[in-house]
Amino acid sequence: MARADKNKTQERKPMSGIERLTLRVSNMINHPIAQDRKTVTIHRLETDGDREWEEVMGVLAEVDGIDMTFNDEDESVTLSWEAPADHDPRAQVHEEFDAVEEPAPF
Repeated sequence: MARADKNKTQERKPMSGIERLTLRVSNMINHPIAQDRKTVTIHRLETDGDREWEEVMGVLAEVDGIDMTFNDEDESVTLSWEAPADHDPRAQVHEEFDAVEEPAPF
């Protein structure tokens, strides 16, 4: 009986259109090839609503360091960026994130 109760509480809610689009765009930007080339083209799908598309494109437009080119022929957007400079504080390595070598407890 506990298993049936557990399944009821773990019902999945379907993702909203904005969540799907945001996840897709994030995955495309963070893909190793896009990171290496520092560019990615995001194609608008038939399932992308006007409101969702405009909202995500608006958020991307506000990000410093991203150049956006709207491709009218296929309703896609090409994003490009440059690697942060060494003197950019966002690119600095923080010591608190360095791995700590500890002997195994066994």
